[in-house]
Amino acid sequence: MTVTEQQATPSALRRFGAPIALLAVMWAVQLADSILPGSFSGFGIRSWDPAGLVGILFAPLLHASWPHLIGNSVPFLVLGCLVAAEGARRFWAVTGIIVVIGGVGTWAVNAPGTLTVGASGLVFGYFGYLVARVFAPGRVAHRVLYAIVALVVIGVYGATMLTGVFAAGAGVSWQGHLFGAIGGGLAAFAARRAPRRE
Repeated sequence: MTVTEQQATPSALRRFGAPIALLAVMWAVQLADSILPGSFSGFGIRSWDPAGLVGILFAPLLHASWPHLIGNSVPFLVLGCLVAAEGARRFWAVTGIIVVIGGVGTWAVNAPGTLTVGASGLVFGYFGYLVARVFAPGRVAHRVLYAIVALVVIGVYGATMLTGVFAAGAGVSWQGHLFGAIGGGLAAFAARRAPRRE
């Protein structure tokens, strides 16, 4: 292995290790929730309840069931790794913005007492970030690359994203999806001046 390859390996681990680690935490939490008595879901976002604001931090890690987590895992990993390609710090910054904006929006707009959990807000947020990144100021070469990525992402996930907001089924939080996407879009502009770091 050359020196360049050795340097590239830790860099890739730092970048893509972030979404992989976060997904691993989600799976560990779901495993613990299935083994231990009670349910962790009560720690999610409980709308209009001041105590439920704490759930903004925990809701993305919690899932109502294994199928819920499994359904979120692949798009989370794909879109999360695309965001993480810009660096681990960028990934965590974008994730933080999505969690706060998506969580507060869900808390405020959902019906009082509604409990919301799941990583789909992050999934929609990463989608929003990747699409909005095209319009954030930057070098032309980067914007062309972002445009290509955005087109692929829209082609693969666009219909699902629209359905998740405008035709969400019963028990699905379109509020979490919508405000997650808004958070991702705002993160693209908030991060536009931040330096790329590992």
